[in-house]
Amino acid sequence: MSPSPLAGLAPIALAELIERAALQCRVDRKYVVAVDEVPHLLDQLTPYARVLDIGGQRVFAYESVYFDTPCLASYHCAAYRRRRRFKVRTRTYLDSAQCWLEVKISGARGLVTKHRLPYLAEDRHTVRSGRGFVDEALVRESIWPDVAASPLEPVLTTNYRRSTLLLPATASRVTIDTELTWHDGDRTLRLPGIAVVETKTSSAASLVDRMLWQRGIRPVRISKYATGLAALRLDLPDVPWRRTLRRHFRASPPLVGPASTVPTRSEQEASCA
Repeated sequence: MSPSPLAGLAPIALAELIERAALQCRVDRKYVVAVDEVPHLLDQLTPYARVLDIGGQRVFAYESVYFDTPCLASYHCAAYRRRRRFKVRTRTYLDSAQCWLEVKISGARGLVTKHRLPYLAEDRHTVRSGRGFVDEALVRESIWPDVAASPLEPVLTTNYRRSTLLLPATASRVTIDTELTWHDGDRTLRLPGIAVVETKTSSAASLVDRMLWQRGIRPVRISKYATGLAALRLDLPDVPWRRTLRRHFRASPPLVGPASTVPTRSEQEASCA
């Protein structure tokens, strides 16, 4: 995303953002919007929002590596809408090389809890040095029996660029992710024409939620891990994200391997019909 649409927003430093809206336990709502609609949304938010600014930079490059068991326990918990679901990932802030190991737990009523551990960026493709932290978080959240003694291996890598906003009136956050890319082995999926807008609140809908609802944009089921993996692996169950896949991923550019072009998901579905 060009930084110019963000120029009209007042800045906020990272420390203040964390102090005012850490929201490690929160409700997330996700929306898929066209990239060219984002500047209009930001213009509307100018009187109400502040944007994370670090050294004059307002758009930041992220990389997330997602880990799962050999039978994809994390993925299948999401695909079958288990009451309690988990994700394990490393998140690297590429501009600063800071890295975290994270365990996210999704529970009843859409509540999300996140556990974080500072991590070495060079270790971001393995959980080996942080496995004790992961196990402790899963035990604490009563997830552990589902993945007991199972190895956790890297399954999917996502890259994107993110801007983060604070809505001071409600101490809620909004993230806007663009230039979304998924890597699964030698396959890559890029969706340059969409943005994922995510609101993070203690419970009630935020101003951004209401603005998007007024424009007819409703929350969608999308997970950077699960939806991305479903788009890349046609054999996986995809019911929770099927509408999102058909609406936003089927019209995407093709999946591209190192030496050949792989059919898009819609082309694969047509060939299987």
